[in-house]
Amino acid sequence: MKRILTLAAACLMLAACTTTNVKSAAGLPTAPAPGARILLIEPDVKLNIILASGLQEHRADWTAAARTNLLAAVERSLKTRAHSFELFKPDENMDGRAGQLLRLNAAVGQAIILHSYGPFTLPTKGKSFDWTLGDGAKSLAGAVEADYALFVHGAGSYSSGGRVAVMVGAALLGVSIPTGSQQVYASLVDLKTGKVIWFNVAIASPSADMREPEGATLLVESMLKDIPL
Repeated sequence: MKRILTLAAACLMLAACTTTNVKSAAGLPTAPAPGARILLIEPDVKLNIILASGLQEHRADWTAAARTNLLAAVERSLKTRAHSFELFKPDENMDGRAGQLLRLNAAVGQAIILHSYGPFTLPTKGKSFDWTLGDGAKSLAGAVEADYALFVHGAGSYSSGGRVAVMVGAALLGVSIPTGSQQVYASLVDLKTGKVIWFNVAIASPSADMREPEGATLLVESMLKDIPL
């Protein structure tokens, strides 16, 4: 996921922590109807550290902190909206049909970034935004009888002290060394049809560090700025 999100960031050449080009499905309602129930999927996050060698290692502590901070920020944002929300925790629901849909959503999200934001457009889609999880999305509605699902994903990497030292040394020689980057994206899915009706990506600035509550709030505000809720 990180590789594809990084590619999207480079292709879009977006300013840090600003809302990217929002994608919405044509011919569908621009917003859920009043009283619609939204299933909030706990954010899927993975953060790494870039070592001096350039290799990356997963940081479980950073990932856990970012997941907590993003979820809290999203919940605060949703409380200001006109719809009701129900939290869904993937770690407790990865078996069976629901787990299959969660994994499918992750794959579809990466495909959207690659083909709707990046240079690799699909001939069959043209310029239209037409993505779906299929009829099986109904299985996520469950006992709460949700109408829509809001998915949030985050990924990225941060440079270690050793990596920063290498970057400084290389800069003195006129050599550019890639630094870490962080991104989040969200998708709103109609659970009755499986259609992805809204999608957005936000790129983090140094002040929008999702490992910190304040940074996660800035990032979520950018990501959800134009969500039709």
